[in-house]
Amino acid sequence: MIRALAAVSSLFPVNAILSLACLFGKMLWLFHREGRGRAMDNLRASFPAKDARWIAKTGRRSFEQIAMLGVDCLLTPKLAHSHNWKRYARFTNIERAKWMMQEGRGLVMVTGHYGNFEIAGYLLGLFGFKIYSVARALDNRHLDNYIRAIRERKGQKIIDKRGAARLMSQASEEGVTLGLIADQDAGYKGIFVDFFGRKASTYKSIALTAITKSMPVVVGYSRRVGNRFFFDIGIQRIIFPEEWADQKDPVTWVTAEYTKAIEAFVREDPSQYWWVHRRWKSKPGDRRRRKSTSR
Repeated sequence: MIRALAAVSSLFPVNAILSLACLFGKMLWLFHREGRGRAMDNLRASFPAKDARWIAKTGRRSFEQIAMLGVDCLLTPKLAHSHNWKRYARFTNIERAKWMMQEGRGLVMVTGHYGNFEIAGYLLGLFGFKIYSVARALDNRHLDNYIRAIRERKGQKIIDKRGAARLMSQASEEGVTLGLIADQDAGYKGIFVDFFGRKASTYKSIALTAITKSMPVVVGYSRRVGNRFFFDIGIQRIIFPEEWADQKDPVTWVTAEYTKAIEAFVREDPSQYWWVHRRWKSKPGDRRRRKSTSR
């Protein structure tokens, strides 16, 4: 069904298909009551000074962005090529990271559920950079195989999130760039750092990999321009090993720093963030509660 949808979509102008995706996102906002409520709760907590109209408008637009991302994933291989990429992307503040990748220096590149977080890895593979991206396998095996084939078509390699720690360590020794989505809830065992004024559980593995292998952490984004298949891809922050060398708790410090950088680019256009996802699901007291209930 997805293959048929991709084939039909390719027959029409991409901007027309994205307009239909926006309409679908509006309908999803209207009928997905649970998701709408969660997004609005997250927005209210993150932007307490904003009024109800702004909260609803931003939340609805974030649902449109999710729907457009689905179209992007299906059409990217048909649209973006090495000879025409300038039609679809521009780059901001990337020179230093680009030279480090060309030199074969291992990097940890992180982003959040924001804009089109898929296309950066695809373009890096298209340009010949060695990039390994960590992703959770989709529940539907056939759909997972199809999406993985799209992601890997131009050189990007996908590492399954399950058992990724060993492969991440192996990949880092090869001087590749490791791409990760760094704003997922890590449960009660995660590190709790500030994100929009609240404590959010965050995985330790990103900082541990960077510190153990002395790999700079590059925080980047891919922001959609309007309703078009066109993206501003940029670097918000690069965290270098010498910055954490004297920190008392380098793992927590690195985690807090890249989370702060993610928040910074989200604030530039909050409507492109996935406010529907359960970023603040785990609470700092969950660890103590689990220990007390297990006794």
